[in-house]
Amino acid sequence: MNDPAAGEPTPDAGRAGAAGADAAGADAAGADQIPGLRLLDLVAVMDTLRTGCPWDARQTHESLAPHLVEETYEAIDALASGNQQAFRDELGDVLLQVVFHARVAQERTDGTGYTIDDVADGIISKLTRRHPHVFADVTVSGPDEVKQNWDAIKAAERAAAAAGPASALDGVPRSQPALSLAAQLLRRAGRAGAPEDLADLADAAGQAEPPDGRPVTDLGRRLFALVVEAQAAGLDPELELRAAARAYAERVRAWEAEN
Repeated sequence: MNDPAAGEPTPDAGRAGAAGADAAGADAAGADQIPGLRLLDLVAVMDTLRTGCPWDARQTHESLAPHLVEETYEAIDALASGNQQAFRDELGDVLLQVVFHARVAQERTDGTGYTIDDVADGIISKLTRRHPHVFADVTVSGPDEVKQNWDAIKAAERAAAAAGPASALDGVPRSQPALSLAAQLLRRAGRAGAPEDLADLADAAGQAEPPDGRPVTDLGRRLFALVVEAQAAGLDPELELRAAARAYAERVRAWEAEN
């Protein structure tokens, strides 16, 4: 990782880290006793970097966005490698992106700003609302009913926030990798009771589909059909293709070693 936001510290990061840690007033022993205490140090370090490092000071949500994606993929790679130390380090890089974006947002004065505490408050409230069997008096029979309740509560929240009629597909991030996108769309539609034959795109090949007007090719239709097949078998198409890609990469490396 060669970019400061992608895990490589800036030259003054060591000094800023020491200053931030001192400002937070926490030592290693205290961090062991109080889970999460070092997060305060991270916030303090980020404050110092934002005001003291020219690179960190000029970053925006838009300039940081690629690093958020990159660090997430690096964390997944570390997890797949089985190297738990590397995975821990990459989780730290992902956490940095969250704190960095919150610090950028904190500076806005147009009424759209928020702090890292607002971010934490939002996820705490969401987890509390969507776990009524833990934080309220709802009784569940097991994990499947927990998931059903989560989906129902989430759908109700989407409907309340929507300006128009709510869709089961609302909130599906369209910028995610295509295999994951197709799989998530199918899962959402399936839970909403959509007919299975809607996933048969045989008659869609060659037709322009919104929003970008790109035609559905025969290859696209067949790839979508493979996602349907994977889900029917209880498999994640993204993970399956990643495993195949890794196997191919190992073959290429072996070929390179032999030549």
